[in-house]
Amino acid sequence: MPEMPDKNAIEVRDVSKLFGTGDAQFAALDNVSVSIRENEFFTLLGPSGCGKTTLLRLIAGFDYPTDGQILLYGQDIAPLPPFKRPVNTVFQSYALFPHMTVGQNIAFGLEMLGKPKAEIEARVAEMLKLVRMEALKDRKTSQISGGQQQRVALARALAPQPKVLLLDEPLSALDYKLRKEMQIELKRLQHETGITFIFVTHDQEEALTMSDRIAVMSAGKILQVGSPWDIYDRPAVRFVADFIGETNFLHADVVSANDGRATVRLSSGKEIPATFPSGSSPQGKVTLVVRPEHARVAAPNGTSAHVGHIENVVYLGTDTHFHVRLDDGTPFIVRQQNSRNGHNGFAKAERVGIEFGQDVAQILKD
Repeated sequence: MPEMPDKNAIEVRDVSKLFGTGDAQFAALDNVSVSIRENEFFTLLGPSGCGKTTLLRLIAGFDYPTDGQILLYGQDIAPLPPFKRPVNTVFQSYALFPHMTVGQNIAFGLEMLGKPKAEIEARVAEMLKLVRMEALKDRKTSQISGGQQQRVALARALAPQPKVLLLDEPLSALDYKLRKEMQIELKRLQHETGITFIFVTHDQEEALTMSDRIAVMSAGKILQVGSPWDIYDRPAVRFVADFIGETNFLHADVVSANDGRATVRLSSGKEIPATFPSGSSPQGKVTLVVRPEHARVAAPNGTSAHVGHIENVVYLGTDTHFHVRLDDGTPFIVRQQNSRNGHNGFAKAERVGIEFGQDVAQILKD
């Protein structure tokens, strides 16, 4: 991935947002700080109620922080109303005007800004080409498909050339196949326009597919910010590891640790290498995370990190999941790619060893 520019489009500094009063008061955001770079596809990822949409609304100006600052290219925009911010939002519902044509919908925001007619026509044509909707310019938005409506909503939001585009789960209403297509399309649009995209989703695969960086949120806090690779392969805390894809958790004791690398002893007595997040100093008993595809099942032998028996075998076409119960009682899933004949070589109830590749175990902070 190319190196991202250092210039920040958005800086969120120590922002909190409280709702309710008295005993019913709660913090939707709790002292959140994050920097979002210029020309970055940045995703706020987390379960429902984690605060991601609240943060998006604060950036948009639909709500105001209880404490803290929100800066746009260094300017504090927290006190500014939405119409004074060079920021546009694409909502889950798209919010198109059904009685207007595709072209009229795209032109609407430009007309509200008082742009000259010739400039509006040229910009609408440019946006229709960008989202590949030229042939549907004169079609009513009530007469086009959900995926096409999504493209119109994007074109309308991009037409005024905002400095930042906010996207609040805009793909959730689409079917699986169309959603996958639109993920690639959104990334293309972001790359071609050079506009900073801030995307909100609860879908982990969606975040990994499109993002330059991801902020994982829970209970009003940002737990980790990093590239998709960082978030998936180097989770810092258990929530991030558990929320992003399938994973395995193992108990271990630290033998030695220095400069991000450690040696740990598993409950089986086997010693293996592990990495750990910067800013932590693991010692004593720790929790390891190992992704299912980073382990394999084999006949038990001296190289096995753990030994156990297969409780279930799930064939998924491209790969097979082995659900193993280790001798210490820990459940462990191994995902192995299938060969051409589909035969995986191991069956339910069979005793197997678990083997790891190099640098697959990560020590968690918590």
